[in-house]
Amino acid sequence: MANRPKSPEPRRPAPRLYLVVPPSGDPAGLADALAQALHAVEVAAVLVSLTGDDERALLNGLKALAPAVQSAGAALVLEGRADLVGRAGADGAHLSGVEDLSAAVPSLKPDRIAGCGGLATRHDAMLAAEAGADYVMFGEPDENGHRPSFDAVIERVEWWAEVFQIPCVGFAAHPDEIAALVTAGADFVAVGQFIFDDPRGPAAAMKDAQALLSIPEAVE
Repeated sequence: MANRPKSPEPRRPAPRLYLVVPPSGDPAGLADALAQALHAVEVAAVLVSLTGDDERALLNGLKALAPAVQSAGAALVLEGRADLVGRAGADGAHLSGVEDLSAAVPSLKPDRIAGCGGLATRHDAMLAAEAGADYVMFGEPDENGHRPSFDAVIERVEWWAEVFQIPCVGFAAHPDEIAALVTAGADFVAVGQFIFDDPRGPAAAMKDAQALLSIPEAVE
């Protein structure tokens, strides 16, 4: 019997962008910059980190922001504030560490997103998956702005993509990190401060980031 050709491996979909917004005490004030970014390219999710103690003001700002994000086809995710997700009309929360994730999952699942970052070890990442994380994130800076070496981030993304089905977000601190994260197997690439610092505006920066997701060697 003639040997049959081996079936090709399924083509991995190109990753999508995950936009991380700089911390703000005025969510509604982000609307203009976000509109530019979201209208320029397709964005899977927008992560908003809130500052300030005026909960009513934060909720009002989020309620104003949510429709603009969601109408663009993106999910609105709140950094650490699972308690505000339902009241704000957001789509989910991003928690730091397995303990915070485990505490938040009952209030979020099954209708809302529970993401997890702040995962220092492989063991932590596996625990997050077991606790119900909808995605894990590697490479984001901590509250002091420190992050692992980029080589370590790439190693973690490669390991996760090879072993697990739960999506992985790789954090790009600079545009020149995007292509390496794509090649490593990230399902989503998080982009943040450099998008908003670009003197050309968020739209141009997002278009450049989107172009880097489609390098041929990353999706073959």
